[in-house]
Amino acid sequence: MLRRAELQFRDRQPRDLVMKLTDVIRRPLITEKTTLLREEERTVVFEVASGATKVDIRRAVEKLLGSKVETVRTSIFHGKFKRQGRFIGQRSDWKKAYVKLRDGEKMPDFLEGA
Repeated sequence: MLRRAELQFRDRQPRDLVMKLTDVIRRPLITEKTTLLREEERTVVFEVASGATKVDIRRAVEKLLGSKVETVRTSIFHGKFKRQGRFIGQRSDWKKAYVKLRDGEKMPDFLEGA
């Protein structure tokens, strides 16, 4: 018979389970606010996977974009409830990451013209 602690341990996922780099970053967020952040503070903003950690985001940006990262800040946005007549639904929760690049690092090419 299994003890309560063993049951809890069995249900957990392994700690060294790491997300693939291409699954971490979903898309860059390009708005007026993020454009000002990019120009003034060398900060790039991405929509990332909900389960991604700051370490996962740092590794993905450094590998995929080739720029060194100084800091990563994240925030979680909860989905809104939306109605269409008598039907109600909920948008998905999502996560945003503010990635500040080190001084002297170049901005990614796909963000230069935006």
